[in-house]
Amino acid sequence: MKLLSFRGGVHPPHRKKSTESIKVERAKDPATLYIPLQQHIGAPCKAIVNVGDTVKVGQKIGEAQGFVSAPVHSSVSGKVKAIKECPVPGGKGLCVVIENDFANEIHESVVPKGNIDSLTGAEILEIIKEAGIVGMGGATFPMHVKLSPPKDKKIDTVILNGAECEPYLTADHRLMLEKPESVVYGLKAIMKVLNVDKGYIGIEDNKPDAIEAMVKAAEKESNIEVVGLRTKYPQGAEKQLIYACTNREVPSGGLPMEAGVVVNNVATAAQVYESITTGMPLVERITTITGSAITNPNNLLIKIGTTFEEIINQCGGFKEEPGKVIMGGPMMGLTQYTLEVPVTKGGSGILCLNREEATLPEPSNCIRCGKCVDICPAFLQPLFISAHSLKYNFDRAEDYRALDCIECGSCSFICPSKRPLLQSIRVAKREIIAQKRKQSK
Repeated sequence: MKLLSFRGGVHPPHRKKSTESIKVERAKDPATLYIPLQQHIGAPCKAIVNVGDTVKVGQKIGEAQGFVSAPVHSSVSGKVKAIKECPVPGGKGLCVVIENDFANEIHESVVPKGNIDSLTGAEILEIIKEAGIVGMGGATFPMHVKLSPPKDKKIDTVILNGAECEPYLTADHRLMLEKPESVVYGLKAIMKVLNVDKGYIGIEDNKPDAIEAMVKAAEKESNIEVVGLRTKYPQGAEKQLIYACTNREVPSGGLPMEAGVVVNNVATAAQVYESITTGMPLVERITTITGSAITNPNNLLIKIGTTFEEIINQCGGFKEEPGKVIMGGPMMGLTQYTLEVPVTKGGSGILCLNREEATLPEPSNCIRCGKCVDICPAFLQPLFISAHSLKYNFDRAEDYRALDCIECGSCSFICPSKRPLLQSIRVAKREIIAQKRKQSK
């Protein structure tokens, strides 16, 4: 199999050995769950249950507010104890707090919806929307929005991202090994929604067993191609994946649809399969629990709303004092300030690093080596964007195309002076976007 790739990128240590061979187990259900009303990009949901209400598994508890939003559902049966601000990944947010009755009573709305041969594309899209499916690779963009491009944008290709290029994470790897047919089924459903004839599943070549499993699962699908990708970070980024699979480039400031492509994660596709064939909305997901500070690394199927603390305890707790706990991988993940945060729809990993690994080296002056320019997969000059950002000169940072940064962190990884490149570019992007919004009012 020919290996595809893109220009730029870095090669961080994989560090996947501790969990890549561990089969997915179902995590123990917690006594109390904290289900955020916003687990997606866009408008937060409005709670449609009240304190004291009894809820069932799969019951909608939060209604989407606007087109760019996604409903949330209860992952257990039990009683609503509170609707209040709680710690969530990224800060605090309104959560529906549910006391689990451990009866696992399924809500009446959870019934099989048919199959992709009998359903129309519009019907599949509605199932996806009502199931609250969002990008499960971490982006959490509402899937029904991504599958509703403007009429003047012709989509002819769907790509599933099975690269899982972030170090440590193995949730998608195990999914492709253990449920490859569900991934293929989900891809076919997505292709039907978009009326597309060509689908790709891109997988890095450090997962040869996953490539083999997916090739076998898709062997009867003449319009689906499993492609091997050269292992390199950030191979799973949308624009880099599109270039690798189709040799098309997304224009500066554009979206994948500008290149006629829609990209989804393999876990997202598998959830489409679940929601069509069982009727169950997105209420649980596979998460990798790993890192130097965790006692027993694992891949667990976790109910949305279960706290990090509960999951870490189920993995034997910490074997040494943690220096950092991250939701996601080390390159693009989000560091958490408390273990009281719940697992959400975008939570692909809980990474627990010890103090030694979590300690950042002191930055020194830029030596103008140009390594960050050489490896930038977005063809930017990170050193100049960063320098202007650190001087609060955000107009100049925009001149250097700060908004095209995909925040992969490759520049910070490669920098020999350990400059805070990614952090300062993020600040510049935030300030530029805020200024644009202010000007548009």
